[in-house]
Amino acid sequence: GKMSEDNRDRPAQGEQGEQGGSTNEERQFKRMTEAPVSRLVLSMGLPAVVGMLVTAVYNSADTYFVSRLGTSAAGAVSIVFSLMALIQAIAFTIGQGAASVISRRLGAKEHDAANSLASAALLMCVVFSVIFAIGGLVFLRPLMALLGATDTILPHAESYASYILLGAPFMCGAFVLNNLLRAEGKLRSAMIGLASGGILNIALDPLFIFTFKLGTAGAAIATSISQLVSLIILASIYFGKSAIVRPSVKRIPRRAQEYGEILKMGIPALCRQGLASVSTIILNNQAGAYGDAAVAAMGIVAKLFMVMFSVSLGIGQGYQPVCGYNYGAKLYERVRRAFKFTLGVSTGLMVVASVSCFAFAEWILNLFVSDDPAVMEIGAFTLRAQCISLLLVPFTVLNNMTFQSVGRAMGSTLLSCCRQGICFIPLILILPHALGLLGVQLSQPLADGMTFFIALPMSVSFFRQLPKGGGRAV
Repeated sequence: GKMSEDNRDRPAQGEQGEQGGSTNEERQFKRMTEAPVSRLVLSMGLPAVVGMLVTAVYNSADTYFVSRLGTSAAGAVSIVFSLMALIQAIAFTIGQGAASVISRRLGAKEHDAANSLASAALLMCVVFSVIFAIGGLVFLRPLMALLGATDTILPHAESYASYILLGAPFMCGAFVLNNLLRAEGKLRSAMIGLASGGILNIALDPLFIFTFKLGTAGAAIATSISQLVSLIILASIYFGKSAIVRPSVKRIPRRAQEYGEILKMGIPALCRQGLASVSTIILNNQAGAYGDAAVAAMGIVAKLFMVMFSVSLGIGQGYQPVCGYNYGAKLYERVRRAFKFTLGVSTGLMVVASVSCFAFAEWILNLFVSDDPAVMEIGAFTLRAQCISLLLVPFTVLNNMTFQSVGRAMGSTLLSCCRQGICFIPLILILPHALGLLGVQLSQPLADGMTFFIALPMSVSFFRQLPKGGGRAV
């Protein structure tokens, strides 16, 4: 597994003529392929954890403040959560697809190709997000009904969703730039952009909701403004002097090949985020049969789950560029070591988070629902069930990230489809008929367990086929 020092000081290919390009590229390449993988994963993962935590916390902040307006208003946030998942599906399809290909291109020192791919990704982001926003605003009321809004939730959901849709291009752009920065190993910069917007969102929520008396619409306005601020900060970093990848209008590719390559590697993210939205829609419709309290409770637990899981996901995001760079450079033993280290750290963190939330479930839920015993009762049981299955999720997600980083789109797509699609959707459709509300509460934990047992043989097979040390993977 140790890297030899030969050929490490060759001039970087591609952008040597640009100011500072060769130095930045070569320095980053040496860091990604020679530094200890544990230090690399942590140095890039910890900023990602902060960024993911802030994102998850400000999503929960909307729920926290809006819940003060009543159970129906809190339910509206749960309804629009699936709409935001669709916006993120567009962003992650483009951003993660491009990041996967770009990190391997950088590992292989193909800088011209990386620049072209980044330019294509930014063009796709603008076009797709604007089309989605216009379509959503035109069909707003039927869209909210489709997402599971009850008659009492519908007015709140329409107010909230209209401003979220107006901010969709900002949200999409921020997430794409975040992923492009991560592709070249700049997770600290990516964290600064996301965290700044998230902190601003938390500050603006009470101002717009209560001081300006805008209600649920105020929470959405605060979210859209914060996403715009994140986009501006990320763009200023990404197009700055220290950039390794340099997209521009003149580098936008005219061939379909680059766009197809991004979409191919983005399909796992599309499946994961798209199915997250579809599953949330079905969940809201199934929970709606038991009243607004059930819809609100399931939505609150989903937000709390994301706060816990964002820690593990952030560490995994630190792992992805390490995996992609070293796989592209054919340093397969470093890929192995990075996987083992990341799995150990993320699983350990999930043990701490799960035990804590299991023990203090009522206290945590009381922060969101102090005056509705039904929401408290439904939510406490659901949260505890989710805490048990959470221990299995890091293994599944890390394998998904591995397959995506090394270009195995089929394996990554399958795992992306399992947790909230192949496994979850049949369970959420069948179990409530047999078990009532309990079936709604148990569907996601059982789906997590099933997905783990699907990922296990796939992971074993991949690492058995991966050559020892250097050499070409089969």
